[in-house]
Amino acid sequence: MKFMRRYNSSTMWLMAVLLLVLGTGCNDPDKNAGAFDVVSMAPAKGSNGICPNAVAVATFRKAMKPSTINTTTFTLAATSAVTGVVTYDAASHAATFTPTSGLALNTRYTATITAGAEDISGIPLASNFVWSFTTAAVACSASGVPLGSAANFKSLAGATVTNTGATTIAGGNLGLSPGSAVTGFPPGMMVAPAVMHITDPTAAQAQVDLATAYNYAAGLPGGAVLPGDMSGLTFAPGLYKTSSTVMLSAGSVTLDAQGNANGVFIFQIGSTLTTLGGTQVVLAGGAQAKNIFWQVGSSATLGTTSTMYGTILALQSITLDTGATLHGRALARNAAVTLDTNVVDDP
Repeated sequence: MKFMRRYNSSTMWLMAVLLLVLGTGCNDPDKNAGAFDVVSMAPAKGSNGICPNAVAVATFRKAMKPSTINTTTFTLAATSAVTGVVTYDAASHAATFTPTSGLALNTRYTATITAGAEDISGIPLASNFVWSFTTAAVACSASGVPLGSAANFKSLAGATVTNTGATTIAGGNLGLSPGSAVTGFPPGMMVAPAVMHITDPTAAQAQVDLATAYNYAAGLPGGAVLPGDMSGLTFAPGLYKTSSTVMLSAGSVTLDAQGNANGVFIFQIGSTLTTLGGTQVVLAGGAQAKNIFWQVGSSATLGTTSTMYGTILALQSITLDTGATLHGRALARNAAVTLDTNVVDDP
């Protein structure tokens, strides 16, 4: 019995010491190298058919030291290094590599984040983070925006999702992160197998992927001038941009894929996107909603009974006025998605 008491006492003492040693540093996630690894990237790892005007985006789990995110720690290369510019967006923890000139066709490129990248506490990556993608075999003006897991959502918000009336969401989920509340379901309805993800890990990852997709779309170089009013205009597949506001004030705007069902339309809008009541986005020539992307630097508003096609990636909020229809996705990074007797679905 004395032996057993001594044995138990010694064992307990050793366990206490081990717990103390192991606990030191482990209870603080900032002490764990690699805790801020890359959690989302674009173009997607292993992707093909990427147009030569692509940029590379890496989103980190936590805030990084801006001075360590540069062309030394973030590189892009094929047979030789690509010359480019690296920027870091502190709000989304995202780094973007923008090539100085277009990439070569039918070429495999490798993006690397080196261990020289540090978080704001000065802790470096535990090891290099590497991924590759391959450019298209033939010339193209715009690849689809890589949405990652955000593609599984028809409505995704950062603050709240608020609905009034008999809104229907079909073909994808509804998500909120980090947010406070989803209200108005019912009377709003989710068509199975669509479900809600409210402040859970699935919605959180979707927001990370949305930030990556947003930065990718916003960072694409080149592009034709996008007029402030799209009314009566017809657009072919490609990249269009403006640093100001865009509206559809009357009638319709036509997106004509010209017989190419894979034709991609990307609209970079520096401020707000507004469609007035009763206006329509019309698809022609095989254009598909899945290939249309509206990157909005502020907020988007779809007017009463208006019809929109494509994925809206808004930095702030997205509002669908009474009876508006969105064949696509309403993805808001920071603020609310507001619905009112709408249809949000695939066409």
